[in-house]
Amino acid sequence: MAVIGELIRKAIDVYGFIASEPDPGKAQRTELRNLLEKARLTAFGKKHNFTDILASDDIVKAFQQAVPVHDYDKLYNDWWHFLLEGHQNVTWPGGQRYFALSSGTTSNSKAIPVTDDMLDSIRKSGIQQVMSLKNFDMLPADFFEKQIMMLGSSVSLIEKDDHQEGEISGISAANLPAWFRTFYKPGVEIAGIKDWDEKVRRIAQEAPKWDIGSMSGIPSWVEMMLKEIVSYNRVNTIHDIWPNLHVYTTGGVAFEPYRKSLEKLFAHPLIYIDTYLTSEGYLATQKRPDTSSMALILDNGIFFEFVPFTDDNMDEQGRVREDANVLSLEEAEENVDYVLLISTVSGTWRYMIGDTVMITDKQRSEIRITGRTKHFLNVVGEQLSVFQMNQAMEQMQKQYDIEIKEFVVSAVQKDGAYINKWYIGSNRVIDGPEFMNSLDQALCEVNKNYKVARSKSLKTVEAEVIPVEKFYRWSEEFKKLGGQTKIPRVMKEADFLEFEQYIRSLA
Repeated sequence: MAVIGELIRKAIDVYGFIASEPDPGKAQRTELRNLLEKARLTAFGKKHNFTDILASDDIVKAFQQAVPVHDYDKLYNDWWHFLLEGHQNVTWPGGQRYFALSSGTTSNSKAIPVTDDMLDSIRKSGIQQVMSLKNFDMLPADFFEKQIMMLGSSVSLIEKDDHQEGEISGISAANLPAWFRTFYKPGVEIAGIKDWDEKVRRIAQEAPKWDIGSMSGIPSWVEMMLKEIVSYNRVNTIHDIWPNLHVYTTGGVAFEPYRKSLEKLFAHPLIYIDTYLTSEGYLATQKRPDTSSMALILDNGIFFEFVPFTDDNMDEQGRVREDANVLSLEEAEENVDYVLLISTVSGTWRYMIGDTVMITDKQRSEIRITGRTKHFLNVVGEQLSVFQMNQAMEQMQKQYDIEIKEFVVSAVQKDGAYINKWYIGSNRVIDGPEFMNSLDQALCEVNKNYKVARSKSLKTVEAEVIPVEKFYRWSEEFKKLGGQTKIPRVMKEADFLEFEQYIRSLA
């Protein structure tokens, strides 16, 4: 019976009728004030005079003048290491029960504090995502009774003296409310398995017992899971196992490179919803079907700032300069690349999360992730963003009728000059030089700076198309498979040469 599902659907309709999107400027000023009020008696709050900031006529400007911009290393070295040593009231009231071990692609492992307030924020953001389903195609009432497959990291967290550590998806899953656990799959037992291959085998074995209506996870690992389920159960598509699967919530990486291969595993189209969940918080979610952009969550414990991504604002290490021009959401403009800064209920303050974003609709506070601050290729003036690389790869998929799941590029030295060297992970191997000529042309079309560089400083480019499985074998050995793990798109030369050496060893 779909009685419960019908009630939930009606509740969503009512919520959508009575709730309206907050005024962006007002909501953000309120969030900043709430953050400062709660943290004013912490060591960080006292150091930076939060009480005086709260008395200011312009709270945003006063905050920006009093508090410096932080990257992870600065915040850890100055403040967060005290938390790991057991101190309390450092950057947020109380102590931290959890630390999220970041699987980020721009640095070594990071330990991000996760407060109870942040867990509550993530849960509330998840509710906003569910409520936004009212804006998508009509779903059957019983959809809201179906189970939810959440393919994340292990919920078996690492025990420390006074806290636990794990990836944010595992921490979130370990703290699901009791009522939700009936819906949650693969369940705590299977989710606690740390070995990726074993976890997927168990999911494939148990899959026919579940009635999944929606699933979430990074596309590459979701695809591997679905293929294993289909193969193990000897069916044609995942809908032979889960006929009521209607929604896929994606995130972490661009979805489009995976759409074609994923849809081969479906018997009918799904609703795709993009999300922006990081180790530092749940920042944005797609709220309507006629865009691929995501709406910032403005009223849930996070204050956003935007730094124009220009040479004047960034130093040689890819960090925001002390004298950088920093804007509030009200001041930021559409169609400009910005470095994103966040201040949150986990005690991150003016924190450079490492992503670059573009505001696509200011009225709706919608953004698109355009890359990473350290994942822009600009050694000889190319100024290539990951967003532009993805655009070019989409053209290559159409031109060559191939699936490009992964790729990595680096500026490496050859014959005394730098070249751009690419490895492309595809479902079939094609001629490298021919592919590179086409990719080179596509990159010239999407980026005028790259086109100029190709006529001057960037004399040569090379590409090798390899089976995508080699990327995953590298990830398994040097990072890990599954969870929130992402394969970097841009590598430093030394890292790239090590990657290349490993790839060649697999031949």
